[in-house]
Amino acid sequence: MDYLLIIAGFVLLTGGANFLINGATGLAAKLNISNLVIGLTVVAFGTSAPELVVNVVAAIEGSNEIALTNVLGSNSINTFVILGMSALFYPLLAQRSTIRVEIPLSLFAAVAVLVLGSGMFLSPVKGLSRLDGVFLLLCFTLFIFYIFYLGKKGKAPVADENYKPMGIAKAVSLVVGGLACLAIGAEMIVRSAVNLAVSWGVSQAVVGVTIVALGTSLPELATSVAAAYKKSSDIAVGNIIGSNIFNVFLVLGVSAVIRPLPMYPNLVADAAVAASGSLLVLIFAGLGKKHTLKRIHGIILLAVYAAYLAWIIGTL
Repeated sequence: MDYLLIIAGFVLLTGGANFLINGATGLAAKLNISNLVIGLTVVAFGTSAPELVVNVVAAIEGSNEIALTNVLGSNSINTFVILGMSALFYPLLAQRSTIRVEIPLSLFAAVAVLVLGSGMFLSPVKGLSRLDGVFLLLCFTLFIFYIFYLGKKGKAPVADENYKPMGIAKAVSLVVGGLACLAIGAEMIVRSAVNLAVSWGVSQAVVGVTIVALGTSLPELATSVAAAYKKSSDIAVGNIIGSNIFNVFLVLGVSAVIRPLPMYPNLVADAAVAASGSLLVLIFAGLGKKHTLKRIHGIILLAVYAAYLAWIIGTL
């Protein structure tokens, strides 16, 4: 039953995120909010909504390991698996601003979790304290200001120009329905993941960094692979890097403020893997004049994650 509930929860998460994005985009368009604001807020938040809701539920219920590993696992899957698979479909060109700012910021976010979680900065307590959560949310606020700065310079991404506004009633219904699906799906996943961890005799961290993380990354997977197939490199790369930043600064920030997240045994390793993913993408995209993630880079990323997954299985 727990397996079925997790699958059903993932379906609700994915559907809920789509409902939320479509409804909020329609509502914003109806209220004459610019495409830029829609793209930078509604769509970006929507792709990270599964991680956010799962983490909030996990933090409230005291499933701290799932809250931490969901984000670290999702970021690793985003970088190694989703970008890796996307690069196999089509070489991904990274913009200069992405290489100079956004990818390094994604790397900084992963390193921040490593440093804060180890108790080296702000708090001597190992894990993420409420003060650490406030620091992450402050970083998220600065990131939003940076995005709007890019928007004023005309360099930030925008929402789909072919989008047709919908009625307010329909838009509100989609938003409410999407939030309901996210909440119900998150509750089902967290409870079932805890039950599976107990029945398998493994820690919640193992389930969180693999099964839960993969499920909450489904929106990013669908978006980036489809974008790469359509040769839309900016969307494929920007979606992943932006999601990684949102996941750490917003999702973990909110989670830690709700309830401090204690350190778990593999936190250093999981955070280091997440950071290495951003570092590899930075190296691959920064090499050469074309700033492109090639198919060989995609193969390397997938191979590294396969080795990491084999290590996790070997530690069971």
